[in-house]
Amino acid sequence: MAIKIEPTKKRIRAYRHGLIVVDTIKAKMVWESPYYPTYYLPISDVAMDAFKPSDHTENSPSRGTAHFYDTSSDEAAAYWYPESKLEELRDHLVIRWNAMDAWFEEDEQVYVHARDPYKRIDALPSSRVIRIEVDGMVVAESAHPTLLFETGLPTRYYLPKTDVDMTKLTPTDLTTDCPYKGSAEYWSVTTDQGVTDNVVWGYQHPVRESERIAGLVSFYNEKVTVFVDGVEQPTPKTVFS
Repeated sequence: MAIKIEPTKKRIRAYRHGLIVVDTIKAKMVWESPYYPTYYLPISDVAMDAFKPSDHTENSPSRGTAHFYDTSSDEAAAYWYPESKLEELRDHLVIRWNAMDAWFEEDEQVYVHARDPYKRIDALPSSRVIRIEVDGMVVAESAHPTLLFETGLPTRYYLPKTDVDMTKLTPTDLTTDCPYKGSAEYWSVTTDQGVTDNVVWGYQHPVRESERIAGLVSFYNEKVTVFVDGVEQPTPKTVFS
């Protein structure tokens, strides 16, 4: 299977314990996962004294044998294919995201994983009437939604809390992080038929590109019934179904 590799013009930095571990303008993006790229970082731009070699190795059919490196607190914090089948990666190291305290693209901190340059977020105000039903009960209805279009996902309908029956919502302990939107908090919905867990979420302080959804809430289309201008929408099939 072919591996997609692209250079990025962004300056990439990573910090650990307040010190810069990598600072480069020559990173490569490699799609090891179908959902987002991994940064391969020139070894010449990495502070290798932050790592110590490990005896652990792994083999990849497309890249060869990976040699792993530990930090003082993390095992397998980084890996390198010194004899990679892909010559352009032989002098590049991968640092696991969570092995660093903070990552930056230029001067903006990035969370969770590297951003995919082919993934786009558009949050647009709309006058379409959105009605959300759970177990046949109307939980929300709004003529002032914000529609969020995100590459690879169904349209998400973000609604003002004043248009949501918040008496049916119970906050939960779940939080998730998204590099394109920020940190989300969740609610469950209670109806006469029971509780649907963590089906509602919202971003109090989203990242800049998603500021329009701040303070609004959205429902998993996959787990509720959505009507747009009175027309019931098909239930999408996604990883969240």
